Amino acid sequence: MRTPPTAPRTRRAGNAATPREGKGQQTKAAIVDAALSLAAQMGLEGLSIGAVAELTQMSKSGVFAHFGSREELQISVVREYYHRFEHEVFYPALQVERGLPRVRALFANWMQRVAVEIQSGCIFISGAAEFDDRPGPVRDALVGSVKSWLAAMDKAVAQAREVGHLRADADARQMAFEIHGLILALHYEERFLHNPGSIHRAEAGFQHILERYGAPPPSAAPRRARTAKPVSRPKE
Repeated sequence: MRTPPTAPRTRRAGNAATPREGKGQQTKAAIVDAALSLAAQMGLEGLSIGAVAELTQMSKSGVFAHFGSREELQISVVREYYHRFEHEVFYPALQVERGLPRVRALFANWMQRVAVEIQSGCIFISGAAEFDDRPGPVRDALVGSVKSWLAAMDKAVAQAREVGHLRADADARQMAFEIHGLILALHYEERFLHNPGSIHRAEAGFQHILERYGAPPPSAAPRRARTAKPVSRPKE
């Protein structure tokens, strides 16, 4: 799974962090965690240095010292959300064999996360509504994260076709598109409309997709027609 273009740089090997740097990183991580919980409920646009400072019981200047701007704080929240999504949904599915088992694992992991986000909110979905027509670094961070995840789903579906678990003529991109559509519909139906049974409908929809694109079971080999034995004539 490729890393979004906004991913933070890693520390070079051999350059150990000093105790002061380590404490600073811990404080920054705590701020991002608090900001993520706020953004899940209020959206990225609802984030402010003041609100995060109040939640973390820090001064505004203390929060500002770690990020420098509200925009940088928003981008850090997107990165952290993507990091958690990757570790909860994608990486566990990589331990499953390629093909439909991996596609099923990806969907199951995704559904487990959605079950929580129906109550707390999804940064990808709320962020898409907030920044769909607003170019800039925050939108770029969101788009990079979502595209990276969807590319992983596309690849898993394409591999399922390659190993023969899907029809040879199956449109892998279309199948992945429909799976993504189920998740979006589930958020809308369950979180916004509060329609009962939405999770079961999403699971049923996934099964219908697998049935529609799945490879037909191998047909039984045709039986050989029995050769009729020649009728023996009585001896004269």
